[in-house]
Amino acid sequence: MVKLSRFLLQAALAGVAVAVIVALFFPGLLDQERTGAGAIPHATEPTTGIQGPVSYASGVARAAPAVVNITTSRIVEVPHPLAGEQVPPGFFHEPPHSLADREQASLGSGVIMTSAGHVLTNHHVIEKAEAIAVVLANGDAHPAEIIGIDPDTDLAVLRIVAPDVTAASIGRSRDLRVGDVVLAIGNPFGVGQTVTQGIVSATGRTELGINLFEDFIQTDAAINPGNSGGALINALGELVGINTAIFTRSGGSHGIGFAIPVDLARDVMNEIIEHGRVARGWLGIEVQALDRALAESFGMEHTRGVLIAGILRGGPAAVAGLQPGDVVVRLDGQQVDSTRGALNIIARKRPGDDIAIEALRDGELIHLEATVDIRPI
Repeated sequence: MVKLSRFLLQAALAGVAVAVIVALFFPGLLDQERTGAGAIPHATEPTTGIQGPVSYASGVARAAPAVVNITTSRIVEVPHPLAGEQVPPGFFHEPPHSLADREQASLGSGVIMTSAGHVLTNHHVIEKAEAIAVVLANGDAHPAEIIGIDPDTDLAVLRIVAPDVTAASIGRSRDLRVGDVVLAIGNPFGVGQTVTQGIVSATGRTELGINLFEDFIQTDAAINPGNSGGALINALGELVGINTAIFTRSGGSHGIGFAIPVDLARDVMNEIIEHGRVARGWLGIEVQALDRALAESFGMEHTRGVLIAGILRGGPAAVAGLQPGDVVVRLDGQQVDSTRGALNIIARKRPGDDIAIEALRDGELIHLEATVDIRPI
């Protein structure tokens, strides 16, 4: 009996020891045991900012009704098919002209921005159009009028008269981070409304040579011909950009697309609706980037600043005393590092504002002040 008691005690102690080891080093075994052989374990709640939603359907459903197709047409002259051909006398009442009129159609996309029917799109989508139609997500087509354009940012504002239009929910492009999920909605190649998905590849892209004023969102969401003017949305369905351009060698998407941030696009739209145009600052100067050879010729040890290559006679810069050959190093207290940066600083000033200019002339730093004028269209 004593031996049996000792054996049972030893077995019990061994069992406790094994249980402690399992609990400490193999807790997953206990979880599996609790769920049972055929039970389904509880789903782990996704961690905000780490795991995204399984589907973006809700965000797309929220945004898609505000994305429209835009069709434009214009009359162009093309060579007459019979011009220069020998035809029997009297075959035509009069000889065929060398040129013939033909209707040319093009496609693009747009976004309804207000309940009053204002539609934001790219300027190049409607440029030179003689007739514009906006096709809503439900298939209804409405003629559109041009409220205003801003070629410098490649934006245009249209307006349609339609009942119960759905305006986009506007997000904040300044909150975008590299790696955030974004979706492009538009009408690529005219196939109909299409959604593609990607991430924010970069923000603040400039010096691309696409527009005069640039601050692009770069994305790998597929953007193709016909997507121009369409929506770039976040996972919640909020508008964060207007799809504008792609980098391509073949005409198709290579995963490098560019969208105008909605913060900029909305400001441009509001200016156009209120004033009919965007009033940007202007000094009447032509600027040139400094390379190392040019900087050395001016006795400079760095390439910061921009060279004044030309000045409009009687313009704000000329009146202030700026001269060709001056190297502008600071504008409005901000260091100038590029031609695009210099133009952006000037453009942000309102007509009538004063702007401080620091420039190098013959190796000496000079201080000037100019009164900004309105930039001509």
